[in-house]
Formats: sequence, C-alpha cells, structure tokens
Amino acid sequence: MKKKIITGSKLWSVAMITAMVTACSAPAATSSTANAAVSTTGTTKTVSVSEQTSVKYADLVTMDADDTNVSWSATDSTTIKLNGTTASITGSGAKAANGSVTISAAGTYVLSGKLTDGQIVVNVADKGTVHLVLNGATINDNDSAAIYIQKAGKAIITLEEGTENAVSDGKTYVYADATTDEPDAAIFSKADLTFNGTGKLTVTGNYNEGITSKDDLKIVSGTINVKSADDGIKGKDMVAIQAGTITIDSEGDGIKSTNDTDTTKGFVAIAGGTFNIQSGSDGIQAETALVTDGGTFNIVTGGGSANAPEKVEEGPFGGGGGGWGGGTPPTDMGTPPDGEPPADMPSNNGTNATGAAPSSSTNAKAPADSNADADTSTTTEEETTSAKALKAGVDLTVNGGTYTIDSMDDSLHSNNNVIVNDGKFSIESGDDGIHADQALTINGGTITIAKSYEGLEGAIITLNDGDVDVTASDDGVNASGDITATDADADADAATTADDSTKVADTDTTAVSNTSVTETTGTTSTTDQSNQSTDANSNARPQGGGPGGMPGESASNSELHINGGSLTVNAGGDGLDSNGSIYMTNGTVIVNGPTDNGNGPLDYDGTFEMSGGYLVAAGSSGMAQGTSDTSTQNTIVMTYPETQKAGTLVHVQDSEGNNILTFAPAKDYQSVVVSSPDLKKDGSYVIYSGGTSTGKAVDGLYTDGTYSGGTKVVAFQSTSNVTWVNESGVTTANTGMGPGGGGGQGGFGGGRNRPQSGTTTDTTGTTGTTDTAK
Repeated sequence: MKKKIITGSKLWSVAMITAMVTACSAPAATSSTANAAVSTTGTTKTVSVSEQTSVKYADLVTMDADDTNVSWSATDSTTIKLNGTTASITGSGAKAANGSVTISAAGTYVLSGKLTDGQIVVNVADKGTVHLVLNGATINDNDSAAIYIQKAGKAIITLEEGTENAVSDGKTYVYADATTDEPDAAIFSKADLTFNGTGKLTVTGNYNEGITSKDDLKIVSGTINVKSADDGIKGKDMVAIQAGTITIDSEGDGIKSTNDTDTTKGFVAIAGGTFNIQSGSDGIQAETALVTDGGTFNIVTGGGSANAPEKVEEGPFGGGGGGWGGGTPPTDMGTPPDGEPPADMPSNNGTNATGAAPSSSTNAKAPADSNADADTSTTTEEETTSAKALKAGVDLTVNGGTYTIDSMDDSLHSNNNVIVNDGKFSIESGDDGIHADQALTINGGTITIAKSYEGLEGAIITLNDGDVDVTASDDGVNASGDITATDADADADAATTADDSTKVADTDTTAVSNTSVTETTGTTSTTDQSNQSTDANSNARPQGGGPGGMPGESASNSELHINGGSLTVNAGGDGLDSNGSIYMTNGTVIVNGPTDNGNGPLDYDGTFEMSGGYLVAAGSSGMAQGTSDTSTQNTIVMTYPETQKAGTLVHVQDSEGNNILTFAPAKDYQSVVVSSPDLKKDGSYVIYSGGTSTGKAVDGLYTDGTYSGGTKVVAFQSTSNVTWVNESGVTTANTGMGPGGGGGQGGFGGGRNRPQSGTTTDTTGTTGTTDTAK
C-alpha cells in the first residue's frame, strides 16, 4: 500500500520565509508565514498552502548608522592620493608598498587619483569598520582584485557627490597556489560590504565578477555601472538595495545571492531604484527569497525572447503539438456511430482505435533548464543556461515597481511560490511569463505578457485582483503540477516536517486529492473531486477527464482560482488549462483560444465550478469544454458548423432584448462559451452573428451602445445551468470534432452534425438591441 508524504526538500522551501523574518532584527508588519501542511480524514487528503502576501523589504533588511553614513572630514580621515603605481598617504592606518595600499586599522580613508596596476587591501585584525571614500579615484589591478577586503567587521564604500570613480581588474589572476580561487572580482570582500553616496562608480570585472561580498552586500544609493565576464553583483548572505541607479552588463547573472545552507540568508531584497540589466544568464537571482517593493527595472536576459530555443508543444497523448502530433487533427474523421471513435482518434495510451500510434505523433520536448520545470521522456537531460529575469529559489514577492522584461527564459520564476501584490509589467518571454513550481498568486497590478510560450504557470494559480493580459504560443494559463506530494513505501510511516505545526497523518490516500488555498485576502477551497456527474442522458460519467475531457485521465490537485480582477488571454494552445479544477467566483475573463482542434479555449481535468463573474471564451470546437454542471452560475456554449472569421461579432440577448454578450473574437473561432450573472437556467435566448455595435470595446468585449445588423443564428430555451447549442438548437453534447469534458459535453462531429435533441429555429433575420455586457 502506498502513502502520500510531503518531501523534506519542499518543506524546507515553503518554510524559508518564516525562518528568515524571525531571524531579522526588524519586526515584520504582519505575521509572516509561508507553509504547506497536509491533513487527512479517512481517504481524502487536503493540502493547504498559506501565502504571506505582505513580506516587504523592511521585514528583511535593517540599515544601521554606518550603512548610511556619507560624512567625512579631512581632519578625521586618512588621505590616500594614488599616482600611477604608487600612492602618498597622509594620516595613520595605511601603508603603500609595491604598488599597493594596505589598510590595517578601522577608520575613514579618502582615495583620489589613479592607480594603474595595484590593489587596495583592507586587513583589519580587530574587525572594525573601514570607511572608504572614493573621491575621484581610478583603481586597476592587472592580475587580482582592485579592491580586496580581506578582513574587517564591515566595509563602507562611499561614492563622493559629484565624482566619477572606476575600478577594474585584468583578464587573468595570479594566485598564491593552485588551491586558491579568491579573490575573483574587481571589488571583492570577505566582510559585509555597503555602498552609499551620490557619486558614480564604474566597475569592470574582466576576470570573473564585478562586485562580490562573501557576507552581506548592501547598496544604499549611488550610480553604479558594472560590466563583468560572469556575474555583475553578488552577495552570499544577502543583496539589499535601497535606492540608486544600477546598470549591469554581465555574461553571467546580473544580481544574485548564493547562500544555500542557511534558510535565513541567500535572499535579494529591493526597496527601489532604477535597474538596467543585460545578462547572459539570470537578471536577478536569489538562492532563497526575492522581494521587490518598487523601482524601475529594464531587464534583458540571454539575448532576449527572440533567442529562446524553439518550443514543441507536448500534446495530451505524449506527442508533439496540440494532441495530434503537430496540432492538426486527422483530415477525415468520418461520421462514427454513437460510442465508437473513428479509427484515427487517439486513445488514452497514445494509440488509435486500431492500437497503432498516430502517424504524426512525436516525442519532441522543449530543452531542459538547469532549474528544470519541463518534463523529459528520456533518461538524460541536457542542461541549458538559466536566463530568467527575476528568479527565486524559494518565494518571489513583488509589492510594486515598473518592469520591462525581455527574457530568453521565464520572466518571473520561483521554485516555490510567486506573489504579485502590485506593479506594472511589460513582459516578453521566451518561455513562461510568470512561473511558480507551487502557488502563483496575483493580488493586484497591471501585467501585460505580450509574448510567451505559456503565460501563467503554477500548480495553484489564484487571481484575486489586478489586470492581466496574456499572449502565449501555447497555453495562456496553465495550472499543472501536484502540491508537494510524493509516493512512499507503506513501511515509511513517518513524514519529514519543517516545523512542529506541519504534521502528516498516516493514512491511505487512494482517493483523488483535494486542495485548499488560503490567501490573506480570502479563502478558496475545493470539494471532493472523486465524485461522478451525469450527462444530459443521465449516464454516469467521470467528472472531467484528460485534456479536452478525454475519458480515463485522472485529475491532479492543480487548481486555477479566479476571484476578481480581469484576465485576457490570447493563446495558441489552451486558453485556461488546469490539470485539476477551475474555480471562478468573480472578475472578468476573456479568452481568445486556439484555432486548431487539438486544443481548447477551456481545458480542465477535474471540474470548472462557476459561481460568479463574467466569462467569455472563443476558439476551436474540437476540444471545447464549458463550465461544469455543478456550477451555480449559468453558462451557454455555442458551437458553429464552420469556422467564423476573426472580428465577427457574437451577440447573445434574452427574449426581452437585453444584451448578455456582444463580443468580437480576436481570432477565427468555432465555439463560444459565455457565463454571466444575467443568464437564467430557464431563460430564452437568441444568438446573432455579425452586425455592428456602437458601444465601446475593451479586448473585444462591448459595453453600452447599440447592437444591430446581425444575422440570427439560433433561438433556444435554456434547459440547465450549462446549455450547449448549435445552429439547430439545444444539443446534449459537444458538436465539435472531439470529446469534451464537463457540463455534459462529449461526442464527435466537427461540423458534421449528428442528429441532436433540441429546437430547430429560423437562422435568418436581423436585430437591434442595447449592449449592456457586464
């Protein structure tokens, strides 16, 4: 017998923020928790993920008086005047020898002039604070770090107001022996290092990195330009940036923290500033948490999205492209008798009805990432460069700021959770726009993903507020992946825990898992997905199914929750895709889905429970799904006998002429799903095609104005909370070319309409009505 446990590594990840904030001296404004817990009752498992949405810069970073001190005086400091390969020193605590200057006592040192091949070394035995003031200094060392903090309690580098300073190294370093590999940056510190002041600093790391601290690295202010052969700015325990203008051109990562042994460290926290980053690898990467409160960010990684490896869509049967190996269904499906799929229709194991694999299926996959979130069908993986814009090993939290991103890889990525509370995003991504291995939560902001492979991806995706506009070559929104649950042998009856509050019950979990997601802004939870529903003919069928409702596929505990805000999707693959279930309680969702019949505007394997908000989804009909019949808000699903041209208005009104929908899909379409609070279970409705509206269109959805000139397609009486119709009237199943899932859909056709129950109506005529789309 198998059991489900939460793995220790995942628990380490989700508990990290709690430990981090507890260890920081600054008190948090709110309780800071991010944990995953499993509770079991009988054979039903519930996985709960609690998100901390208010972790901010101040919760993680404290600046002391030394960090912010920019003052100095000639009488209280030591003056170091650099001159070629020598230096003259006025004051105590420093000595010049062999072209280098060694500082051996705490204090303030003011540097000016030019050192062409030498080093500033700080070696303070008593661990005091050393304050270096760059007052128009140019420092270069041909074979080592130009500034080397060997030993000190803390080093402060002040960029004097109105001055320009430069620090550089050579392309080759000379070390004492073969076992030595430090220093390896133009500015290298083994102690805490802080930059402040309003002057300018240009750092050129020809050998490896630009600026490195083996402890904390803080930037309070200043204009800092870094060009590096590898990473630009690196701090082991933290990188904390309060303000400043930072420009980085790096072959490796732009900004990064590296401590992977202490969960309270290894983070990047940014309060504000202006950032211009071009990096060969990640733009900003935190080993643990990445928190941004504000700032202006212009980030290009890996040469940009145009440089991304070509993606091959993984179809629902293991092949490439849209489920039929290339995204194009067989050209002649035939007209099968009820219950018998055509010979070319793939089965659950990827073969067709005759037992043979479809001739066009492939096993092509996207290249693997070093932080791989892509599956592979082979036993070997080829690692490629990680070139994400914002990346966190644990949690990525964005509280504000303006972001212009062109990334070869994911634009926002977390190996655990992503929380967006606010901010303005303009994203072009060669992979995912925003990706979370676990929970992706959007509480606000304006997010425009103009280019991506998949727009939003996470195991649990929650939209509470904000305006999100997604363009994706594959799925627009993809809830996929299970929540920290793995198989273990029956003998393993003890689970690894992150803290005393996380417990795992020892119980059989053979039933389908449920998932509860608790947000600080509200709570959403699922019900048991193992139940069955019935179709229009009262035949029992599993709830959901595989992609497009393929029977026999079980739903995962992935979930998509839409509780508010607006979401507009233009997808080449599925519009909204959940390997588990979808729940919508409020908000507005507009989907311009795929044009090929291997994908659908909506695709879920569990249920789609609609209880509020406004939904319109247009696209192909082959894999079309509506909402589930367990929904409390009503839905109409219209399928057409042939493809409708992009921009052709779809207008739905009730028997009294009240507008339900006036919508101009952005792409060709053959099915339209609309769910509105104005739809009634027993209402009478008319669907029109074409015509014009005098109203205002936002993302194709018209409000106000008057609709006129359309051709009546069908008039019908709603028979249930999910009503499927075609040009002949109410149907009992999807009349597209593939089986659907949920809401009574299913069956074959693709424009070759089988006899359906329902009312046949006149399909000619025109109308005029007032648009009042919600």
